[in-house]
Amino acid sequence: MKAIHYAALLLGVPIFYACNTSTPVASTAMGNDTIPVQVMKLNLESSNAAIPVSGQFTTNNEVMLSFKTGGIINSLLVKEGDAVKKGQLLATLNLTEINAQVQQAQLGYEKAKRDYQRTKNLYTDSVATLEQLQNSKTALLVSQQQLNQVDFNRKYSEIHAPENGFILKKMADVGQQISSGTAVLQTNGAQSGKWELKVGISDREWAILKLNDPAKIETTAMPGQVLDGVVSRKSEGVDAATGTFTAYIKLTGQTPKAIAAGMFGKATLSPSKHVEHKGNWQIPYEALLDGDGSSGYVFVTNDNKTAHRVKVTVAGIEKNTVTISEGLENAGALIISGSAYLTDNSKISIHSPLKTAK
Repeated sequence: MKAIHYAALLLGVPIFYACNTSTPVASTAMGNDTIPVQVMKLNLESSNAAIPVSGQFTTNNEVMLSFKTGGIINSLLVKEGDAVKKGQLLATLNLTEINAQVQQAQLGYEKAKRDYQRTKNLYTDSVATLEQLQNSKTALLVSQQQLNQVDFNRKYSEIHAPENGFILKKMADVGQQISSGTAVLQTNGAQSGKWELKVGISDREWAILKLNDPAKIETTAMPGQVLDGVVSRKSEGVDAATGTFTAYIKLTGQTPKAIAAGMFGKATLSPSKHVEHKGNWQIPYEALLDGDGSSGYVFVTNDNKTAHRVKVTVAGIEKNTVTISEGLENAGALIISGSAYLTDNSKISIHSPLKTAK
């Protein structure tokens, strides 16, 4: 009797816990019940909306000038802000050391030239061998190239202006010892009228903008005056310092004289219409699943009763949102919560008011 009593008790334990344990998620995931979700309505954001940006004026030919060889700076003949002409001498090194190297190479070349002539005469008299003649000629050619090398180094122990422009920055002083390639002066070709506005843009803006898209530019240095420009270049990577992409807006009209390097400017970009790119959607970061580079998956619904898994193309990722360029054309609403329990064609129920995703 005791055995029967204990057996009945043990059989009743699972039934008791099954009746008193609430597992809505498990029953939803494994049974045929609907899954509660939150959704957002999808609205296509036009890619032709004006984009406001800001940045600094620069030119497309800024260059850091340096000496080919190291040494002690003997003279700096310009100051920051000076206008310079192409070929103008800007700085020199102390040439004592490099002149000694040139003289040494010159002496070596003259000796190799005499040795070759002497060996050539001996070879004519059948005293020297052909190998000796060839070796002396090789030594002559080597010494000649060494002389060319030090002559080249002496030439670039001076800095000349590569073109008409301005001195933007001086980064060394007379008497300072510098190594080969160390920047001494920064110049630009502002007098050539090649001004650009360098601006930072987001991932989404980078995807929308195309080369030659028009822009209107303003600066406080010329109040009330609007300059015309076009997008001339876009960076292919993110600037590590700013965390944004970079675009360059080239001035297309007459270059005003009131612009200087580093001056602040604002621009309004007007993305042109492109057949291959009609717009974007901004969706919450959490709604994107299985993201891999430029693609990923989301769940959408057209009838608020069934979920569908669709593949989308990612145009950019910002702090809390993802820009989608393709894949949501035929979707009615985006599922933003509950996606972890969904599969394709899962039954759903809407448990929140519809929000709007652009």
